[in-house]
Amino acid sequence: MRIGPYPIDPKVILAPMAGVTDKPFRVLCKRLGAGLAVSEMTTSDPRFWSTTKSLRRTDHAGEPDPVSVQIAGTVPALMAEAARHNVAHGAQLIDINMGCPAKKVCNAWAGSALMRDERLVADILEAVVAAVDVPVTLKIRTGWDSDHRNAPAIARIAQESGIAALAVHGRTRDQHYTGSAEYETIAAIKAALRIPVIANGDVDSARKAAEVLRTTGADAVMIGRAAQGRPWIFREVAHYLATGELLPEPTVQDVRDILLGHLRDLHAFHGEERGVRIARKHLGWYAKDRPENHAFRAVVNRAQTAEEQLRLTRDYFDALAAGVAPELPAAA
Repeated sequence: MRIGPYPIDPKVILAPMAGVTDKPFRVLCKRLGAGLAVSEMTTSDPRFWSTTKSLRRTDHAGEPDPVSVQIAGTVPALMAEAARHNVAHGAQLIDINMGCPAKKVCNAWAGSALMRDERLVADILEAVVAAVDVPVTLKIRTGWDSDHRNAPAIARIAQESGIAALAVHGRTRDQHYTGSAEYETIAAIKAALRIPVIANGDVDSARKAAEVLRTTGADAVMIGRAAQGRPWIFREVAHYLATGELLPEPTVQDVRDILLGHLRDLHAFHGEERGVRIARKHLGWYAKDRPENHAFRAVVNRAQTAEEQLRLTRDYFDALAAGVAPELPAAA
């Protein structure tokens, strides 16, 4: 699979997720096998481009190619300017968000709400494609609700507008993340288009990835929630697609080493105070399948310094690796 000049290999992609796919997480997922990692959503409103949050989101130093940045908004001219701004700051792919179901996004008629206005969709896509000389991709849902599943029409508009690849989450906006993904809709879109189509929704294992690729005929799969706390899912999928064999589950030591490295990167990238705070949700995801999860989170969430957070985490996983019940003292 290629998007413009960029080969996407392996054909498993990290989905853009607000508050999750910051640079440390993208770099980690690429290192563990993702063929592409899309940034969390960035605003098209230039009034916010100089904020600390926006400046961090345009920091791509050291990030492996290709760098994909997702933009969101409703005004074609502003979306075009946002695309140019991000390309100037290192983006090699621009992704347009028309898939986010969040209420605060849709209330502003951005994200998946845009699918209700096909003329505006065309105007935005054409403006962004014309504004930059890098490939532009699009992420959509199957429609606004069960009575308005217009993803096939949006997909045709995308192809006609010069979109280089299309990601489809197999749910309507009103489903959010409930129910099951509609792979038949993705299959119909793939059959109708010439551009690459990426299947998204409920891909949570290597076997499921292969099944979705086979069922939909899609060129790649996109993984979001299943990567939270399990970034090694990308190498599992890549290995299975290449060999037909399942990798063994990572050892406790493997998980500890991956997590500690992730924590250090979060602390360095965001600064200690913010990095410690952001790390808490990742710690919860990493430990969610352990019976001690609630006690672990209760302790680690009270850590106020990077050193303390790292020590408590290291002690917890070292105990698991030694086969003993972790001691979870109150945070100092």
